[in-house]
This record gives sequence, structure tokens and C-alpha cells, in this order.
Amino acid sequence: MLKLTDTQNLILSRAATRPGNLAMPLPEGLHGAAAKKVVTMMTDRGWIEEVDADLRKGELLWRETGDGHGTTLVATASGLEAIGIEPLVAQVTAAVRKARTQKVAPGSSDTPAQRAGTKQAQVIEMLQRPDGASLKEIVAATAWLPHTARAVISSALKKRLGLPVTSQKEQGRGTVYRLPPA
Repeated sequence: MLKLTDTQNLILSRAATRPGNLAMPLPEGLHGAAAKKVVTMMTDRGWIEEVDADLRKGELLWRETGDGHGTTLVATASGLEAIGIEPLVAQVTAAVRKARTQKVAPGSSDTPAQRAGTKQAQVIEMLQRPDGASLKEIVAATAWLPHTARAVISSALKKRLGLPVTSQKEQGRGTVYRLPPA
């Protein structure tokens, strides 16, 4: 059996009683470096994880990510097992949380729906062209700043949508991004 500190046990026990197994708010008096140390230790052991916070539902933030969003802490299946909660119950609550954060109903497609006519859709079309699209071309077409275009490619297209975007430096064009044709 795992040996948890009183603080770790309290965090996991409270998370088990909250919707979505939210570990926030942390116990009163736990803040600053002490909170960071406890959270880091629990994250390293896989007992809690940092997930995107749903601010519309009033979820408390653990930290801000700098892009207008934030993260919160959630007890994992192994964290709930550490305090004696059945693995099946822990897995079901973790699956519900994952489906909600991905904004996908359980059992439906894992890929989020793409809206037509958006700048993101325009970028995807550009990347699917045989010659792809350079960063300068994307910036000119969308009126985004270069760092915004790169962020959309890396986070929205690659991570969120799971698209296999490739990049290659080309003489005279700079970095050119491509997607396989649809």
C-alpha cells in the first residue's frame, strides 16, 4: 500500500467527491512553494494531472498558460486508487473528464469538427496544396502575425486536430508547411 502524506490524502479525498475529480481548490493554508512542491510530487507519481480549465463552469485555476487560458488539477485513476477508490469508478470518471475537455461526446469521433469559412479552414486548404504554404503566404492570407500563424499550426492543427503537418525550409520561400491532400 502506498504511503500518502496527510496533505496528499486530503487533496485526493476531496477530489474524489467533486464533479470531474477536480483537485482544486487545494486545502486552506497550502499555497506558494509548498503547494507547488506537493503538486509536483503528486503529478510525478501520476496521482493528479494538469488539464485545461473550463472557465465557463467556474473551475479554479492552478496556473495561467499565458494565452488567455489556464489549467486546473484533476485526480487521476491511479490517484483515486491510492486512496482506495475502485479502479472502475476511477476510470469512468477519468473518461468522462477526457470526453468533456475534448468537447466530444463519448463514443463519437475523436476529431473535433472543423467549421468552414474560418481562417483556420483557409490555412488547412493552403497547406493541402501540392506546393504547401510558406509562413509569409499564411500571414498574408490571414492577416495574422507570424508567431500567431506558427502557434495555430503547432497547437490547433497538430495537437488539437491531430493533423500531420510537415515543415521544410525551401530556398526563396523560407519555411513551407504541408498537409497530405484530403
